[in-house]
Amino acid sequence: MSREPTCVAVVSDCPLLLYGLIRVVDSAPELQRLRGAGDNGTPPHEVGEAEVVLLNLSGSVRETCDLVVRLHERGRRVVVLSAAATQTDLVLLIEAGARGYVSQWAGEEELLAALRTVASGRSYFSTSFFGDRDVHKNPPRITEREWQILRLVANGATDREIAAELNISEHTVHSHLDRLCSKTGYRRRADLTRLALKRGMAATEPAEEG
Repeated sequence: MSREPTCVAVVSDCPLLLYGLIRVVDSAPELQRLRGAGDNGTPPHEVGEAEVVLLNLSGSVRETCDLVVRLHERGRRVVVLSAAATQTDLVLLIEAGARGYVSQWAGEEELLAALRTVASGRSYFSTSFFGDRDVHKNPPRITEREWQILRLVANGATDREIAAELNISEHTVHSHLDRLCSKTGYRRRADLTRLALKRGMAATEPAEEG
């Protein structure tokens, strides 16, 4: 049985870019665009029954984060399309609840890949703008299980969700996170997220452990 198309709201305060984004979304049969969302005069948080929101605003990162929080709290999966962002900006967006991030300079294929990935329940964060992804000249030895957990942290999973995904206890998750913090010197979840993004890990599903 074929899956119902995912309802997508396209929100942009740039009319010309909005037109282009609408054309891209409408080209994908598995995506069904919510008509009216993102039009002039429509509040950006009014996205009806959309499951995924493609968000492009010209305001500050803080304003975008505030909107992402509102949409996330309402159960919407948000993909942010931005012209430029620092690593700090990206981490703030992830902490606000964004499930995807794509550079405004990305091609149609990457944008659709991000929307499909987020629609499937996973996360997609383009790392093309990071440049050098090496975090340490002499990186610590991180086990395969720790990489799995690090990837899930970057994808926004809670400790409980990580435990369920990997079929381990929350206590075990905490132990792995403690070891990751000791090995990397990072104490905050946001820093571990940044590490995973620099390694280009967040756009893929967790690898199976052999």
